[in-house]
Amino acid sequence: MANTISSIKRGRIEARRTEFNQQNKTRLRHQIRIMRKALAAKDPKSALEALASTFSVIDRAARAGIIKSNTAGRYKSRMHARVKAMQPAA
Repeated sequence: MANTISSIKRGRIEARRTEFNQQNKTRLRHQIRIMRKALAAKDPKSALEALASTFSVIDRAARAGIIKSNTAGRYKSRMHARVKAMQPAA
């Protein structure tokens, strides 16, 4: 149990940050799940539409420290490669 004023305040701040991090992590997981479903359905149009919003969520999560930047790059690279493979050859 926090005793000093500063430790009580630190507890309040920590609770706010924890809630923020959980929301961002959940948003990231849901968006990746949406993208993976679009890829599994083999529908290039829906996968391409979901790609931009997924990249945005991944970048925001990396900037907030929810995931590391290399992890974000890996997610984006693999998703983009799968979407590109589904596109018809031009």
